[in-house]
Amino acid sequence: MATQRIGIIMHGVTGRMGMNQHLIRSVLAIRDQGGILLKDGDRLVPDVIIVGRNEKKIAELAAKHGVERYTTDLDAALANPDDTIFFDAASTQMRPGLLRKAIDAGKHVYSEKPVSEGLEEAIAIAKHAKAKGVKNGIVHDKLDLPGLLKLKRLRDSGFFGKILSVRGEFGYWVFEGDWMPAQRPSWNYRKQDGGGMVSDMLCHWRYVLDNVVAPVKAVNCTAVTHIPERWDENGERYDATADDAAYATFELEGDIIAQLNSSWCTRVRRDDLVTFHIDGTHGSAVAGLHTCYSQARANTPKPVWNPDQKQTMNFFEDWVEVPDNADFDNGFKVQWEQFLRHVVEDAPWSYTLEEGAKGVQLAELGYKSSEERRWLDVPALDI
Repeated sequence: MATQRIGIIMHGVTGRMGMNQHLIRSVLAIRDQGGILLKDGDRLVPDVIIVGRNEKKIAELAAKHGVERYTTDLDAALANPDDTIFFDAASTQMRPGLLRKAIDAGKHVYSEKPVSEGLEEAIAIAKHAKAKGVKNGIVHDKLDLPGLLKLKRLRDSGFFGKILSVRGEFGYWVFEGDWMPAQRPSWNYRKQDGGGMVSDMLCHWRYVLDNVVAPVKAVNCTAVTHIPERWDENGERYDATADDAAYATFELEGDIIAQLNSSWCTRVRRDDLVTFHIDGTHGSAVAGLHTCYSQARANTPKPVWNPDQKQTMNFFEDWVEVPDNADFDNGFKVQWEQFLRHVVEDAPWSYTLEEGAKGVQLAELGYKSSEERRWLDVPALDI
């Protein structure tokens, strides 16, 4: 058994998502477990170089986590032939230019979503990667969450019968930042800086619906800014110009209707910060990030509507938890391992930049639907 090194340029990993989910819990976790066991018996071990603008910050991050290489010179990093993968988790506004530069340097590219702010740019970068022959990917982390894996398992087994509808609830209360510090960066609430619930979350809902339920055919969305003023990291008041909630209905293949609410202005009284409820003729299921509960046709209760009497039935008691039946790893780490296998062994990989463009397409149509107050079809992309 031999050890193979693979060099990964990681850009934008000083932010919360890039640092925690991608650097620490994925790539460095793969390194610390001794790499990935390949089909030929070798072990593939990541060798990371952190790239960022703030040298002090990236130096501290590297030292804390045992990363030997870091730089503020992206061009120099891209010029190193020993590093074959470029990853980006910085701002959406910068991403297309960074990906194009990495592709032109011959790097395989993997990226956080969304791939761009607009569909035309997303299609262009996907076509550019294809033309240059580099392997490419966009993060689809929620597909490897235990709850959604269980939902897909139920679908594939035929548990639901004919699927009728999907209801999704996502979000929580993000404090305004005046008397209680906000849990999310202030740029998320400024449209001019790339913020917005529709652009952030409809990219996710596209791949979740397409892969766990059925492909999206049409969308009707209402985007709103419920809280017009917030306070930033320095305690300075600013105008919240981006949408902080999106209420969307989707038509899926098979005459399935999906309704997904996404909001930073809601207080949680449900099983998880995100829940997906699928109803079918033979059964129903509700999943969060990790757990999934099902109710089959045979054990569906028979309530009767009577507003004059207090409800005595406990509807939660009639659901059965779907067992794990497998060991579930971190969803981000799982997709990193899949992408690394794809690069080195040409293993199957579906989550290309073309799939990323589909997410941007749905977000763009969501905004247009909200502005025009109407349903819009979701056409196939020509990439």
